[in-house]
Amino acid sequence: MSSPAQSAAQSVVQSVDWLAIAPPTVAALVGLAVLVGDLFIGDNRKAVLGWTSVAGLAASALLLLPLLDGDRSTFCLNGSTDVCSYTADRFTLVIQFLVLGGALLAALLSVTALKDADRGLPEGEYWFLLLSSAAGAALLPASRDLATLIVALEVASLPAFALVGIRHGDRKSSEAALKFFLSSVTATAVSLMGISFVYASTGTLYLTEIADRIQHVDPQLHTLAQAGVVLTLIGFAFKTAAVPFHFWVPDTYVGAPLPIAAYLSVVGKAVGFSGLILVTVVAFPSYADVWGPALAALAALTMTVGNVGALRQQATRAYSAVRLLAWSSVGQAGYLLVPIAAAAYSDDAQKAIGSTVAYALMYAAVNLGAFAVAALVARTKPLNRVSDYRGLYATRPLAALVLGFFLLCLAGLPPGIIGLFAKVTVFSAAVDAGLGWLAVIMAVNVVIALFYYLQWTALLFRAPEGTDERHRAPAPLTAAIALTAVLAIALSGAPQLVLRFADTGLF
Repeated sequence: MSSPAQSAAQSVVQSVDWLAIAPPTVAALVGLAVLVGDLFIGDNRKAVLGWTSVAGLAASALLLLPLLDGDRSTFCLNGSTDVCSYTADRFTLVIQFLVLGGALLAALLSVTALKDADRGLPEGEYWFLLLSSAAGAALLPASRDLATLIVALEVASLPAFALVGIRHGDRKSSEAALKFFLSSVTATAVSLMGISFVYASTGTLYLTEIADRIQHVDPQLHTLAQAGVVLTLIGFAFKTAAVPFHFWVPDTYVGAPLPIAAYLSVVGKAVGFSGLILVTVVAFPSYADVWGPALAALAALTMTVGNVGALRQQATRAYSAVRLLAWSSVGQAGYLLVPIAAAAYSDDAQKAIGSTVAYALMYAAVNLGAFAVAALVARTKPLNRVSDYRGLYATRPLAALVLGFFLLCLAGLPPGIIGLFAKVTVFSAAVDAGLGWLAVIMAVNVVIALFYYLQWTALLFRAPEGTDERHRAPAPLTAAIALTAVLAIALSGAPQLVLRFADTGLF
């Protein structure tokens, strides 16, 4: 017979499903291996670390395939599969694919960037930080309790601060990292206070248990629970770059190495939006009357401020191309918020969330592609002004055609059918939920965005000013551009695949 102490001990022992946690675990282990290997590899062989990191991220992404046969959960409470800290369901796998795929493309861009820096960047630390951040980002969509959610959020964020400021002696880089760090830490502190309020009012951190208990909170704790819901959402709103938590974005993107700006624009947003989806529709569905209107207002404000900010960029200003992409990403975050807000009003919340995931997949492919072409241009035009792209078709026709296609996708114009399809799904989510006013604001913002996207696209095909030297594009950079182009073109040919793939099965 087992003693009461042994029974109590057995009840808290949690079995580990190693296959379920393999994708983020492999990324983390490869990161540690790269950090240790950096101590023993000579300066002339540092490129091995980069290709090891690329291979590690590819392996992490491939490990998603065995998980497609059904939902898997681990770290469960008392052996129950209903209350778990980690769940690899359809939603998790789609976001992990986006995160690890985005990190892989950022790694390909980084191989070239580190080589061009000529040992100006510490390679071992760079790859360790990138892989650590990717591991945290892959952990977050699988998190099903608030403690794991916050830990994953910080594991994804803390290495990103260091990556933004990794160029030693660069004042612009250090300022960007400090601004990013201080604003992020403040948002996290606010979220932690919100989580403590939620725990105090419900007595649990598991998302599904919170959803049940928060409906029956003691009336004396109702205000505390409401405050907890609002404060918890603030941290995730910061990660999505929603206005007014967006002010760090332009300076951070300009100060960071370009591959890291690309990484933050896609993977950073995926982290924020997946966390926001989990805490709203899974943990706080009964408080939809609180977070629904708040997110709808945030969506309208974010898309408007982002698009107006992008419209105001001067083509001859230093780093204006990166700044335009940064403000554009803020505007795109507003579109991504629309279906999440719609989920509060819709009878089919899963369909609304699927619209956000579908839009995120489209945005990830084309935005990473745009940053990849920007990285190619920056090799000869380091100030990366929009005016530097004038006549790109005359010197690099394929790069110009691909960038033009990416910009048309972001604008939602043919032949960028995938961009148009994604915007229509977001529109329909807003209209189906009765948010006609939000759909009108989105339509106005799409028109505003058309101006600066088409202006940049037209510049690519104008007569160049002066003569430009042609340099052969490095293979990793070419591979990143080709992969994103093939993906965007294929999805424009069969856009329904995105919606089918984005069917999250979260509920």
